[in-house]
Amino acid sequence: MIFIRYENWKSYLKFFPLTSILLIANVVMFIVLSFNGGSTNSMTLLKFGALTNHELFAGEWWRYITSMFLHAGFSHLLFNSFALIVFAPPMERLLGTVRYGVLYLGGGVLGNILAVAWYNSGGVPTISVGASGAIYAIYGAFLYVALFQRTMMDEASRKTLYTLLVFGIIFSFAMSGINWMAHLGGLLGGFFIYGLLIRLWKPRSFKR
Repeated sequence: MIFIRYENWKSYLKFFPLTSILLIANVVMFIVLSFNGGSTNSMTLLKFGALTNHELFAGEWWRYITSMFLHAGFSHLLFNSFALIVFAPPMERLLGTVRYGVLYLGGGVLGNILAVAWYNSGGVPTISVGASGAIYAIYGAFLYVALFQRTMMDEASRKTLYTLLVFGIIFSFAMSGINWMAHLGGLLGGFFIYGLLIRLWKPRSFKR
């Protein structure tokens, strides 16, 4: 089972450096938000880089990236941090730090682009934050492995992934305030980015 973490904190930092940096960045930014108006305050979120389709912020492309490191409320941070800690490490080991970073950021940005396009098509204003799109990009990469590189993933891990995706998709649509298009866009983005990456660079193998 590749989704069970056996490492102590020193080993975790050594083997998964980028995942560790991403986690720290999310926590640091949450603390910054908390001391500057609160992580659920719309004006604070916009000040520190939340994604929005409001015309006043048109052209601020950097928000597609910065919004991935902001979270609205502790439960939002906790949920995404748990997903990163548990599910992301095997993908970092498989791709290596640089290619994993391309997958994470690329998938997250694609998810955000599709989300903004969706809300714009309906004329609905939105403010969006969170690492969910990037995390779903990691799930998308695992889905590619499960479907097309079956020998690289054990059956228990495949079943865990499928269960996670089913409940994740249901949760995305069932709960209000969830940017489901960012989730779906991240999932599709991660699937195709991973497929491209392994054609450019041969991946490693999953290791504990």
